[in-house]
Order: sequence, then structure tokens, then C-alpha cells
Amino acid sequence: MVLETHILLKARTGIAAVTFAALAVLLPTREAAAASVIFSATGVDAAGIITTVDAFRTALGNINPNVAGSFGTGRREINWDGVPDAFAAPNALPANFFNANSPRGVVFETPGSGFQVSASNASGQSQFANINPTYPSNFEPFSPQRLFTALNSNIVDVNFFVPGSVDAALTGGFGVVFSDVDLANTTSLTFFGNNNEFLGTFFVPEIAGDQTFSFLGVLFESPQVSRVRITSGNVSLGAGQFDPDVVVMDDFIFGEPSNTPLPAALPLFATGLGALGLLGWRRKRKQAA
Repeated sequence: MVLETHILLKARTGIAAVTFAALAVLLPTREAAAASVIFSATGVDAAGIITTVDAFRTALGNINPNVAGSFGTGRREINWDGVPDAFAAPNALPANFFNANSPRGVVFETPGSGFQVSASNASGQSQFANINPTYPSNFEPFSPQRLFTALNSNIVDVNFFVPGSVDAALTGGFGVVFSDVDLANTTSLTFFGNNNEFLGTFFVPEIAGDQTFSFLGVLFESPQVSRVRITSGNVSLGAGQFDPDVVVMDDFIFGEPSNTPLPAALPLFATGLGALGLLGWRRKRKQAA
């Protein structure tokens, strides 16, 4: 049984709607049981998703500094903007950059040929114009100015470690901001547990148009996620590649990686549920007024 509580915020031409739902989904016995709170939003600009992104941040806890070692609680973030030019397009980003160079506790894998962070605006090749000169008209950074992609693949595996170490770790939640998600039930986050057991696949909401934003964050009741597979669209970036759905990534937001599952995360999960209830109460009160 998976309990999913959704925060859904969709912005269309400046009009926002909020929907709350609680779903009990029976899974086949071969699949692991996990409880989750899902934060989901789309917007034609960054303002359209920021409320939901910030709610996910709050549910995870305070942001921790980018230093080695685990704080046990709180969150880490990657917005790519501090990546030096030497590790940005047209150069590759080392898979362990955010565990070795700037410790956040993640190491990337892909079936493709590597990873790339987009070049700075000053380079004249921002937003992966080095791969396809039309991509700046398709993609937009949520937190200016860099974006992230795998090369020759649309799949990125995010493996968690105690920051700055080779010790495997678990996280209690993970979210990503995407740009230009056009197709439903395509871009997704798939979560795996400590023994590589399947914890669930969650689809990123789509929105029509270019330079748009989609956010998906999943909060679990305790630190139990060892790996997240990100599927961005259904094709990889390429010189002549536009369709059917080319997607890139911006901010990664995730719970502090720890090598010990912490019961303390349960209150955070309850806080996430409580936030949903409070928002729902305020909405009902406003409607009654």
C-alpha cells in the first residue's frame, strides 16, 4: 500500500489552481511499500512553481552547508550555478563533482557518455546552445543561469553517499525542477531503497509551450532512498533533436544523505502532512467567507 498525498499547483496564463488528493494505491506484492508526500507543480515562469518548491524545502528542513560529513537532518541543494567554466559546456561535468569538489553527497551515473552543465550567459552558448543553437528558445533556467543534462541519454541515476565520502547513504526526499516537459507520463523519478528495492515511479507534470517549468518532489516517511533514476523526456539532447520531448534539469533538492535511517524524519513527514491540512483548512475557510 502506498499512501500518496499530493500538492499540485498548475499555473496557466497567470491563473493558479490548487488541488489536494489522498490516494491509497494497492501495489503488487513484489513491490516495496512506502509512504510518500508528493509535491507537484507547473508554471509558465519560475513564479508559477516557487510556492510548491519552497513547501518541499520546508518539509525537508533547513539547508546545510556544502561541506563533508552528514548533518543527519535538513537538506542539500544543487543549482549548478557555482560550477566553474572548466567543468561546464563544452566540457563534461565529473560524475562525482558534487561529492568530491563540492560535497553534497551525490554521484551520478548514466547509460550515456557523461554529463554536462550548460555554459554561462557570458559565453554566448548558454542553455546548451553548444549542442543545438535553438535550445535557448526551448529551455529556461529556474535559478539562473546554468542547467544540467546527461549526454547521449535521457537517464541520470543519482546515488547517495555521506557527503565527501565513499560511504553509501540514504535520503528521505528528492525533487527536481525540469524545463520544457511537453508530454504526460514520460518524464519521471523512480526511487530505490537500501537493497535496491523499488519504492515507486512518479511522473512529472507536463505543460504546453517552451521555456516552461515543471517540479516534482517526493518526501518519504524516513530516510530510505539510496538511488533515484531521473528520466528526462524521451530523447537525449542532440544537434537535430527537438521532438517528441527534449527535457533538461535545473535545481536538485534533497534530504540530507545519512548512512543511518533516522526516526527523526518521521516528524518531518508529519509536518509535510500537517502543511497540507493547514493549506486545505485555509482554502475551505476562504471559500466559506
